Amino acid sequence: MSPRATVHLLRHGEVHNPDRIVYGCLPNFHLSETGQAMAELAARELERRAADGANITYLAASPLTRTQETAAPISEKLGLPIASDGRVIEAGNHFEGLHVNRSELLRNPRHWPKLVNPLRPSWGEPYREQVDRMSEAIKSAAAEAVDRGGDGAEAVIVSHQLPIWMARSSIEGRPLPHDPRSRQCNLASLTSLHFDDISAGTRPRIEYCEPAAELYSGVIQLPGS
Repeated sequence: MSPRATVHLLRHGEVHNPDRIVYGCLPNFHLSETGQAMAELAARELERRAADGANITYLAASPLTRTQETAAPISEKLGLPIASDGRVIEAGNHFEGLHVNRSELLRNPRHWPKLVNPLRPSWGEPYREQVDRMSEAIKSAAAEAVDRGGDGAEAVIVSHQLPIWMARSSIEGRPLPHDPRSRQCNLASLTSLHFDDISAGTRPRIEYCEPAAELYSGVIQLPGS
């Protein structure tokens, strides 16, 4: 029988972004003070699970600043180095660097070609490409965790809302085009994928939790995060 594994997809904490910029893959967008507290709460939750017997052996994160900073307290508490994985980076977005103002974007003709096909979507990386790269990263993380810890080992991947939601939507068989407001992937949330057999190609069981829910009031939630 092939080994079991769990891969936790952790979204980063709140970003310091008072100008409400679509930051996407832009560098040097740091966690806010609240975001740092969110990362700490997520790390404590994983530390608690490890104390209860979870064998967490591998930690990876998107190379972007906000995900690396979210991974840092996990690395400290669990004694794991952070592996940087470009496959779990935020999706590219034509509107990176712009202020979030839907009516302004619609009035500017230079943006219109990027708005013609929301099913792909035409403004950024295709949904299917996000699924493919996330799937490969998840498989790699599961295998790495098992190589280090044996049957039932666990991995953590710190990523971004849209790639995490695309991975989950694909696993659950939902259409990839969606209303962003429908995503169940809040700041510093954990989407846990439980694989009964990492080599069988079967769908994992999914659990979702929000270790930082107490800090959600008043936080800034923008696309491209």
